Amino acid sequence: QVHVVESGGGLVQAGGSLRLSCAASGRTDSIYAMGWFRRAPGKEREFVATISWTGDSTNYADSLKGRFTISKDNAKDTVYLQMNNLKAEDTAVYSCVAYLRGAQGEQSWGQGTQVTVSS
Repeated sequence: QVHVVESGGGLVQAGGSLRLSCAASGRTDSIYAMGWFRRAPGKEREFVATISWTGDSTNYADSLKGRFTISKDNAKDTVYLQMNNLKAEDTAVYSCVAYLRGAQGEQSWGQGTQVTVSS
């Protein structure tokens, strides 16, 4: 079993930065990738970024490239999301997901962390 816990959300002014963390624990040897999604009020969940468990492959939503950076600390089994030049429309609950190996395509989701950008 794998658990993921997000942290680092908060209130920030437009133009500011935040770094979110997602710590994985448990059977981390079963993880092959991790990702970030977000859900803004009244909207559907939106893909943000993914990173391979080895940290050598990343993928981003086109609209967020250049402002958001996903990275991984292999020693800490933690994935980060650095968010720069934040805008009011970035306000959302950000959730982390671990993708697990196996034919069933199991995923482990965190509870999310709130990011609020004031304009």
